[in-house]
Amino acid sequence: MKGTLAQVRTYERSVQLLMVNQFTINLGFYMLMPYLATHLAGPLGLAGWTVGLILGVRNFSQQGMFLIGGTLADRLGYKPMIITGLVLRIAGFATLGLVDSVPALIAASAATGLAGALFNPATRAYLAADAGERRVEAFALFNVFYQAGILLGPLVGMVLTGVDFRVTCLVAAGIFAVLSIVQVRALPARRGNDAAERAEGPREGVLAQWRGILANRPFLLFSVAMIGSYVMTFQVYMALPLEIRRVGGEGGFGTAAVAVLFAVSGLSTILFQTRVTAWCKARLEPGRALAWGLLAMGAAFLPLLAATALPVPRSQLGTQLLAAVPPVLAALLLAAGTMIAYPFEMDTIVRLCGDRLVATHYGLYNTVCGVGIAVGNLLTGAALDAARSAGMSALPWLALFLLGLGCTAALYGLDRSGRLAPPVRGARAEAVPA
Repeated sequence: MKGTLAQVRTYERSVQLLMVNQFTINLGFYMLMPYLATHLAGPLGLAGWTVGLILGVRNFSQQGMFLIGGTLADRLGYKPMIITGLVLRIAGFATLGLVDSVPALIAASAATGLAGALFNPATRAYLAADAGERRVEAFALFNVFYQAGILLGPLVGMVLTGVDFRVTCLVAAGIFAVLSIVQVRALPARRGNDAAERAEGPREGVLAQWRGILANRPFLLFSVAMIGSYVMTFQVYMALPLEIRRVGGEGGFGTAAVAVLFAVSGLSTILFQTRVTAWCKARLEPGRALAWGLLAMGAAFLPLLAATALPVPRSQLGTQLLAAVPPVLAALLLAAGTMIAYPFEMDTIVRLCGDRLVATHYGLYNTVCGVGIAVGNLLTGAALDAARSAGMSALPWLALFLLGLGCTAALYGLDRSGRLAPPVRGARAEAVPA
């Protein structure tokens, strides 16, 4: 960890702030969100469909507004969108803890989601701009801070929620308030290359910009090819915990095994991300690294696939090992695949957009992947249900493994055909209607 912090200090102050920013955002978010459904259904006594609606509004307002958030960041500057998003989170989190009416809870959930849509594209575009030629290494460090927040947040939230969920909400809002003040005072104003160009010439309309992005075929193909990586990694939160409880049962063991699952996923990234990125950058081209990363994610489901061929042990220890070991191995391989792919993925987006409208491209990319995650999780859930009813426990793991192979083949094909190379600015500009 000392080596990671030493690397962080070699970057500009703005990059350091953005990394601390992301850690704090995830700390506050994961302090609260894992316990929100329990609060809504328990103390507030809301019906299941109402809980689902409130949580769904947050996800929809975030995924559906990423393109808007990215566009605003490119037009108005990165810092204003980051701060606006943080202020919305303050309001949203405080409201979630202080109100009990459904309309107010829906509004607070929507504000929380919109906040993410505003600051996420802006943060990544800002980081890419100020890291310069060291973008890949910067995004590797960014992922370390990102995962550290995810790992620590639920632990802090568990302690605070043990006192009162309202305390959790207010502390999370307070964290975002402090972070907002720090960003206002210390984060330099930053505009993308396009903003600087517009200040000296005619202003291109939003619809023309969007048409230009939709005409960027390599970027769209890359976005679709990467959907599977997000579907696969999300299974750490969905299919893998369900498998632990299916085989090992509910109760203390299942809770502890799921906690180990999350710890392995987060700690492995914190400890090894920068080393993995340095090794890959020294030996692999970006497209090849992306393909290897997705292949590792697909291979993560092979231990689970193999476990379905084993007889259920008669001893309690054997059953617990069968319940915990394959999912934990899967989580470790998924983390390894993400460590390989993520820094090159973020860098590839910048290269494919020609360093132009970077935040808008990140916004559209997040929306495409978010829709893909929703559809992928729906299909994964259907596969899990079909596996239980038909006695075909291998079905979901086989499907996820094949998804990994398909995405790997798609990335390999894009790389071999030259579609992951940076576009020629002049040629691209001619193809975009005025």
